[in-house]
Amino acid sequence: SLSAGLDLAGRFLFAILTLMTLIADLVFIEEVIYIYRKIPSSKRSILIWINAAAPVIATTSCIGMWIPRSAMFTDFTASVFFAIVIHKFLLMMIKECGGQKLFLRRFENGRFKISTGPCCCCCLCLPGVRITRRALFWLKLGTFQFAFFRPVFMFLSIVLWTNGNYSLSNLSPGGAAIWISCFVGILTIIALWPVGIMFQQVRILLNCKKIIPKFALYQFVLILNHLQAAIINILAMQRIIPCAPPLPSSARGAYITHQLLIMEMFLITLISRVVYRRRYDELEPPECISEEAGNNKQTP
Repeated sequence: SLSAGLDLAGRFLFAILTLMTLIADLVFIEEVIYIYRKIPSSKRSILIWINAAAPVIATTSCIGMWIPRSAMFTDFTASVFFAIVIHKFLLMMIKECGGQKLFLRRFENGRFKISTGPCCCCCLCLPGVRITRRALFWLKLGTFQFAFFRPVFMFLSIVLWTNGNYSLSNLSPGGAAIWISCFVGILTIIALWPVGIMFQQVRILLNCKKIIPKFALYQFVLILNHLQAAIINILAMQRIIPCAPPLPSSARGAYITHQLLIMEMFLITLISRVVYRRRYDELEPPECISEEAGNNKQTP
């Protein structure tokens, strides 16, 4: 623990960040109570998982800040949790369209635009894929594989670490860290692709349910928890972030990452409460939409 070696300014900073984490957790608990009271049971679990992303990351970062030696375990825990949230976010978009059956009926003649990020954003010539039950299954599988394999790679990393074969500072081809990181990176890109495809398909239909702000919050959590942490970790390993006894460069990089994440996840928790708390207009059933289209054709 670092608390014994902190000066007055350091203790004040730790106290403020810990208070932010506690407030984020309390806001989330209040949000869970609201979801159980006001939201239909079919959507409760998904919304709780998605809203829990920022408070969980803030909590794991707070633990990592107070106990630097636990940083690897807290970071892995946050990554595994967010891997599940990616899958849940895809399911939420389908659920907001009325579920899988109504989704297929709404878009029965449509096509998924697969030339989207992060895999194929540059391949604009790719043809669309017909929206069928099979295509929907493959999109779900794309996010589910990450929710399944991320804990497996976490367990493997911890086993190798206890045996002395895994170190984030050892990125040589002979080390396990570089290979595990590459596999996790590929699985992450594969998981983010279906979410991007689904968002492009439903963003106009679900505009009344504020899907764009929800997707933006999801993207912010993803970028801050993964990309920001990776950049700071690289700077620390290259000694660009200097050591500050008793912390070496790598530990100081993790220390900075945790402090930034607590502040960022605190703000995202507050914004999420506003975005997910609003009353939304329910979508019209597909039959009503088709009848209105038929009436419009007959009117002239």
